[in-house]
Amino acid sequence: MPPRPNPQDSPDLRAWQRKALVEYLRRRSEDFLAVATPGAGKTTFALRIAAELLADGTVEAVTVVAPTEHLKAQWASAAGRVGIHLDPTFRNADVHSAADFHGAVVTYAQVGMAPQVHRRRTMTRRTLVILDEIHHAGDSRSWGDGIYAAFEPAVRRLALTGTPFRTDENPIPFVRYERGGDGLQRSKSDSVYGYADALRDGVVRPVIFLAYSGETRWRTSAGDELAVRLGEPMTSDVTAHAWRTALDPKGDWMPQVLRAADARLQVKRAGGMPDAGGLVIASDQNSARAYARLLERITGEKAVVVLSDDVGASARIASFARGDERWLVAVRMVSEGVDIPRLAVGVYATNASTPLFFAQAIGRFVRARLPGETATVFLPSVPHLLGLASEMEAQRNHVLGEPKSPDGFDDDLLERAQKSEKASGELEKKFESLSSSAELDQVIFDGGTFGVPAQAGTPEEEEYLGLPGLLTPDQVSALLTKRQAAQLAAQKKQRSAAPAPANASPNAAPASAGPRTAGERRLALRHQLNALVNAHHHRTGLPHGKIHAELRRLCGGPPSAQATIEQLEERIATAQTMK
Repeated sequence: MPPRPNPQDSPDLRAWQRKALVEYLRRRSEDFLAVATPGAGKTTFALRIAAELLADGTVEAVTVVAPTEHLKAQWASAAGRVGIHLDPTFRNADVHSAADFHGAVVTYAQVGMAPQVHRRRTMTRRTLVILDEIHHAGDSRSWGDGIYAAFEPAVRRLALTGTPFRTDENPIPFVRYERGGDGLQRSKSDSVYGYADALRDGVVRPVIFLAYSGETRWRTSAGDELAVRLGEPMTSDVTAHAWRTALDPKGDWMPQVLRAADARLQVKRAGGMPDAGGLVIASDQNSARAYARLLERITGEKAVVVLSDDVGASARIASFARGDERWLVAVRMVSEGVDIPRLAVGVYATNASTPLFFAQAIGRFVRARLPGETATVFLPSVPHLLGLASEMEAQRNHVLGEPKSPDGFDDDLLERAQKSEKASGELEKKFESLSSSAELDQVIFDGGTFGVPAQAGTPEEEEYLGLPGLLTPDQVSALLTKRQAAQLAAQKKQRSAAPAPANASPNAAPASAGPRTAGERRLALRHQLNALVNAHHHRTGLPHGKIHAELRRLCGGPPSAQATIEQLEERIATAQTMK
């Protein structure tokens, strides 16, 4: 058995980690659930607890359960740096860890296949079990049962997650649920450190979302051709087809967005982040390879492609993390837990739509290094995604018995299209994408929407792509607010200068005095609402996201990106009366 680690050899802890450590050592309970936003340092916190418990003899062994094979090596490497030796190559047939190790790192799938093997290991020595991204233990009933059977005898269980919620009702093992006044059971955390907290402390980067809309056209299995504008309110199946059409590498939407994303990446590299990298998250392997070819044509450099069933995928991720290549293209392998701090630009080119996947994917870009670093994520202008982007600071829990989403969006439809990485999915059998185009639709930051529609390549788009790469959250908000005010003033001046029709009444307003379509009206109302929220922010100091959340509480309805004209008008009226 290797020597016990010295907790004093661990790196200095952040304030939230010290507070959570004190709470853990005070309680000394069997189970502890720590919720911390991606990038906050859950691994460092867990290893410090492991060092403390090994040093004082509370436990003799440590087992870490991780979501993926790649994360096994990442955990073992981090543990080794603080004197805890974990075997990332342990297999179920090994039965016991070698004497050279304090324990092992395994995956949820590995435990699910042979829970009794891990139960015997847990009973052999007093064991601390660290359950990384514990929500995965509920991925299937058999996995949950296996995790419970394997680690119920453990002396201590430390559960970690950045997203303590699921889209199903499989209970998460070793997590407490408390029933609320509405009769629903919600997961209960022992320590919480959310994105808003981490952003305030400078632990994570602020994220600027650039949402791109555009025209999409496809042919149905019946031979009918449909054309819609991505992002406009429509049924879930039409939204799914428009979304898939936009992501088709043969159309124009993806090349235009990738070109804009690379332009943003170059600005960051020239403006204080010389090693900044970009990540494209694709829906399937074929799309990933196609996006890599597009990037090579755009940039003149080969993109690194990572597919989960490729030999050497983990090594390629590690090499990219250490190197200075511009672009990495992956399917789902890099969406959770993988630590590549230099990632600063992302393209959300997948049709995965759940809050869990979205939160974990965006978590790849928020890991702060230097003060002032920002992240930029490009995404399709789909109301469901825009709502998730607007609620980055929202703290969620796993709820049992919760009714389906009231916004009418069918997550399951898009999740079925995401099931297989090797196949294009069920939806492609039902339609053929024909064409697509991209244009900047809106900019989302701190729960607010900024900017106006702009054709790709216009000065308005170039202004946003040229935002400085080093800005504090307050500087980002002030700059976006200033640019929005300038754009709206220019529009107003242009409308007032427009000549009236020859047959118009002398008192008639100009024909272009206001939005004409429902889409234009919604966008204008969102800008008006955001201007009011921004004014309230400057008066009170409250974050934009909290003000939007309060308006939603008072008026009801979905986030502003998904709200109807009537809901936006009600919130504007309410915002005008806020003190």
